Amino acid sequence: MKTCYFCKGKVIGKRIRHVHYWGNDIVVFENVPAEVCQQCGEVYFAPDVLAMMDKATLKKQKPDKTLKVPVFSLP
Repeated sequence: MKTCYFCKGKVIGKRIRHVHYWGNDIVVFENVPAEVCQQCGEVYFAPDVLAMMDKATLKKQKPDKTLKVPVFSLP
């Protein structure tokens, strides 16, 4: 993909950190190959990358590390 579907900006390949929401779970994937719009930031994943993330999430594989995340509730 060379241009963004939404804003028509230039899209480049890079490795990113992706936060994946699955029901009440939050999973963070690092070093994810993606295509990212340089103008609006829209992220695109190849089908095989999505399949790997789904597989890791569904099978509840042992993560490489665990992060501690603070949660705030606004009034």
